[in-house]
Amino acid sequence: MKISVETQVNCPVTRAWKAYTTPADITQWNAASADWHTTRATVDLREGGSFCWRMEAKDGSIGFDFAGTYTRLVENSLIEYTFGDREAQVEFIENGDTVTVRVTFDSEGSHSIEQQREGWQAILDNLKRHVEAVTA
Repeated sequence: MKISVETQVNCPVTRAWKAYTTPADITQWNAASADWHTTRATVDLREGGSFCWRMEAKDGSIGFDFAGTYTRLVENSLIEYTFGDREAQVEFIENGDTVTVRVTFDSEGSHSIEQQREGWQAILDNLKRHVEAVTA
């Protein structure tokens, strides 16, 4: 099943793209809750390139690599990637002075659809806060 989440960011599309694809930015916004963080990120932003975002509980009790391979890139517009046996698509849709960032991803079986939607939405909400704070 495909799940989609999105947010409206008050910035130029180039700034939203940069925040989504730059390791220094990713470590600032990529967390689904306040007790998690991304400790490091690597990005080889090209079709066939890989990414790895290390996500850990702040108390150090657990962590995992969110990693995959970019399959399609259209600068400032579209990122498609695989992670494990799943796929995701990130769209950047310009709306005048704002940009809609929409992520559509394959669900997994260990968490409910609602839990997955809430987690990925929280991450996008953090992206919005980060970009708007830096852009302001």
